Amino acid sequence: MNLRFSFARLLLISCLYLPFIFPQAKHNDIYTNRTSTVSGFVYDKSSGESMIGATVSINGIFSGKSLTTGDFTNNNGYFVISGVPVGEDTIVVSYVGYNSIKKNIKVSGSEIGPLKFYLAQSSYKMGEVVIQGNKTSAAIKAFNRPVSTMSLTSQQVNAIPKVVEADLLRALQTLPGIVSLSDFSSAIYVRGGTPDQNLYLVDGAEIYDPEHAFGIFSTFNTDAIKKVDVSKGGFGPQYDDRLSSVIDVIDNDGNRNKIQGTFDLSLIAGNLTMSFPLGSLGSISGSFRRTYIDATYAKWDTQIPPYYFFDGNLKAFLQLSDNDNLTLSYFNSGDFLNYVVEQSNPQSPSININWGNRVGSINWKHLFNDKLFSSLYFTYSGFSSNFDITRAANISQTNPLNDYTVREALSYYASEQITAEAGAEFKRVNLGFSNQTNASLADFTSGSYEGSAYANIKWQPDPLWQIDAGLRFEHFNSDTSFTHLDPRFSVKYKLSTISSLKFATGIYHQYMDAVDRPFLSSIWLPAGKYIHDSQADHFILGYEWQIAGILDFETEAYYKSYKNIYTFNYNIDAEVSPSYYNSGGSPVYTSPQDVFTRGDGSSYGLEFLLRKDVGAVTGWISYSLSRTNVTFDGTNQGSSFVPRWDRTSVVNFVLNGNVNSIFNGRWNEASPKSSSSWILGLNFVFTSGQPITLPSSMYLVNSLPAWDYYVQTGKRLPSYQLYPGTIDSFRLPDYIRLDLSITWQKDFGSWSISPYLQIFNIGNRKNVWFIEYQSSVQNGALTQTISPVNELPFLPSLGVTVKF
Repeated sequence: MNLRFSFARLLLISCLYLPFIFPQAKHNDIYTNRTSTVSGFVYDKSSGESMIGATVSINGIFSGKSLTTGDFTNNNGYFVISGVPVGEDTIVVSYVGYNSIKKNIKVSGSEIGPLKFYLAQSSYKMGEVVIQGNKTSAAIKAFNRPVSTMSLTSQQVNAIPKVVEADLLRALQTLPGIVSLSDFSSAIYVRGGTPDQNLYLVDGAEIYDPEHAFGIFSTFNTDAIKKVDVSKGGFGPQYDDRLSSVIDVIDNDGNRNKIQGTFDLSLIAGNLTMSFPLGSLGSISGSFRRTYIDATYAKWDTQIPPYYFFDGNLKAFLQLSDNDNLTLSYFNSGDFLNYVVEQSNPQSPSININWGNRVGSINWKHLFNDKLFSSLYFTYSGFSSNFDITRAANISQTNPLNDYTVREALSYYASEQITAEAGAEFKRVNLGFSNQTNASLADFTSGSYEGSAYANIKWQPDPLWQIDAGLRFEHFNSDTSFTHLDPRFSVKYKLSTISSLKFATGIYHQYMDAVDRPFLSSIWLPAGKYIHDSQADHFILGYEWQIAGILDFETEAYYKSYKNIYTFNYNIDAEVSPSYYNSGGSPVYTSPQDVFTRGDGSSYGLEFLLRKDVGAVTGWISYSLSRTNVTFDGTNQGSSFVPRWDRTSVVNFVLNGNVNSIFNGRWNEASPKSSSSWILGLNFVFTSGQPITLPSSMYLVNSLPAWDYYVQTGKRLPSYQLYPGTIDSFRLPDYIRLDLSITWQKDFGSWSISPYLQIFNIGNRKNVWFIEYQSSVQNGALTQTISPVNELPFLPSLGVTVKF
């Protein structure tokens, strides 16, 4: 604790003295002459929606020299540019795939704005992937982008070849530093962290379980997404309660000018997305997706369980005034399975499983003036999981969770050099866990609250430097309390107009942990008397280079240390003690004591990314070199080991392009818009083999009658156990996979149709998932058979998308 507070004090003192430490470079004279501030909003001309991440640059003459400064729009489409030279200047507003707006403005000593700009889509596009960019805007946007952060649009996510359904989390697995555990799981592991260390937000509200179909798909409907920001570490003080990453999803506001819709039909699900204008008031949008396996395949084949999932989004955007807008957002998802193992057997076990999310948010954004911006959130996040087995066995398990949060964030553009951000949050979480069998009862309930506040200063002492220094105060209370003051710091330095260095560090805490269960939703439990708060320290150093205005090269080295991370205690039956016994003599457990095993860990790595977002052919190629080590109490004799999700090397290659442009070699040119086009998508993955634990020997459990009796009669196999060797000391073969998608798009003017073919693992490579051991008695001897169990094979799928 003293070390953390010492570090925080050192950071504060350093920030106070930074103006004296930094030399007054020759560029500083831009802040000593006459400048002004320009602010405004950027909208999509066709839909009227605000545009997130649009670049606004201003070029003017200052002290006899040409000066370009700029900013990019926030989640409300708002921008503020300070330090604009007084006089005749040129403002350029741009966004990839849209025609830029170039306008001369006369800047006086007074502040200008808010201006409004409406960008029209380019007359050139590549199917669903828009293709024009701007060299200056790309450089400005890259420098202002937070460290270790990437953004993806719905079009980019949908263009990546998929496993039947477009999937956000599987798309994120193509980025450096993000891996999965297997083909059967969409859960992501970010730079060595586990899935419960990722913060998922939809329109400001938290999602606790982002998975469908026992983990195969994620709950995010990609047609409803407007933009997703992915921070892999070093994120600012506005985010809390997670150690590894932030996945911030913003859904579409809706078309304010006309009715618009998309219908997608795949082999397993139907998906409808619609938006409607609400006159001058705003718009409303919604989407609904449901699988139909239970109503089709399960009816034809009784061996297929009657399982289905659904998810739905509803969002209303209300423009109350030029300075006020109100957003109402609702999200609901659910998975349902009701299955009798043997239909003809009345005593056969009946399995009933369901889980899902209910999430809502109210967001009021207010512009006090061109310098002060406010965002107020009221959110609710509910998650429930139910698991029942009846008849042959009686097992009933529930895990309800309810999260109520209010959050305020303020941004103040104090001057040409300083932007201040501050906010506060109060969170109340009620959760429980109940597991009842004929022999025992586990019943935990918890009510916790968390109060937090943060402040951050963004300081630009001259055009070459950008410094962010912040602090976050957190107080968490359940059956015990935790209080922390976490510093966050980042600095960027422009080596040239097209290259920069970046560094970020920070301390992060987490107060909720999840027990991971194979093929079932995780069980959430709060920090408290028996589960300490978790901590991670981040250190990130990066370099970025804009190449020829069309390529973005980025490399980052990182180190993360973990303290008080938890995993499920597989010796729980031997170590856990009941709280008391009920009147029937069955044990009752009312606390999570001994459910988890505590541990520490670290991860470090080096990542390279070459990305192309403009031109007829887009995509990226990345390489990650990493290592994760963990140490858990009472495990592996106290020695560290690599966990199952560790990957030494990972290569990802994603390509999307217009087929004609690819074969004609026009990779960097715009493809003319036509009534029909063929779109090709490729996704290549290579990863080093996963670590697994092999058995070192086998032993028989003593029993009567003797061994010879079992061999001679063959009545049953003797009981045996495999004794494990060193934990995760063996690596499976390397994982290699190539996916392909082919889409034909036909445009009829007011509507379009796009049938598509998706092929997962086109080479049908037999990637090993795990190793299975089977035993049999042959000629009086116990024989062990070892066979690999493979991941998903060659898997083609068809579908069609209609837009109107």
